[in-house]
Amino acid sequence: MGIQERKEREKNERKALILRCAKELLLEHGVERVSMIDIAKKAELSKGTLYLYFPGKEELFREICDEAATRFIQYFQARLKPGLSALETIKLYWLCYVDMFGESDDMIVIFNMKHYIAPAFPFSPFEDARHPPRGPAVAADSPYIFYTMIRDMIRQGIQEGAFDPSVNPGMIARIMLSLFSYIVENVAKMPKGEQKSQFIIAEVKHIFEILLRGIAREGFDRSCLILPG
Repeated sequence: MGIQERKEREKNERKALILRCAKELLLEHGVERVSMIDIAKKAELSKGTLYLYFPGKEELFREICDEAATRFIQYFQARLKPGLSALETIKLYWLCYVDMFGESDDMIVIFNMKHYIAPAFPFSPFEDARHPPRGPAVAADSPYIFYTMIRDMIRQGIQEGAFDPSVNPGMIARIMLSLFSYIVENVAKMPKGEQKSQFIIAEVKHIFEILLRGIAREGFDRSCLILPG
């Protein structure tokens, strides 16, 4: 391995260390109580070295969120199959959420940090031309990723006749995210050992099902709106 390659590897390893330490501090203390100095100390780096990698706290936190969102998107997309209906896609999305919630802290990280990264989320006008995503889906702001995914599933459901054509897909997506965010924010305040309880999963499932029933087309079979247990 050449000198340049070794330097690049060391740089990537140090950046990964910074992100890992920052994430641990965020989960333990919350966004507002963590400073760049705290992160530097935990990573055993000088503050100056930390700023070589991240110009500020917002950029560092945004990368943590975007990495977590990317992992979820990749996990979800790897399980998508061609020809799935909107309801099948929504149920798959739910199962992927349950898997990720149980296996990692990514969902807690994303939604517990949203007020810091996107204060108006989920009510900012995402479809306004002044608020475009920064790039491809996996590289965009994490709030926008979840918004567009849910919005597009609702749109598909309307086209397939499962959902009421009078509903606004963007508004429904924002309502879902608002309720979901409220739950996750409260989960983040709970003791670590209680954050993964089946009660919390059941509560989120119940809310999603109520919303699905509320937007279902009149006469549609409600039994199709039950999410996997």
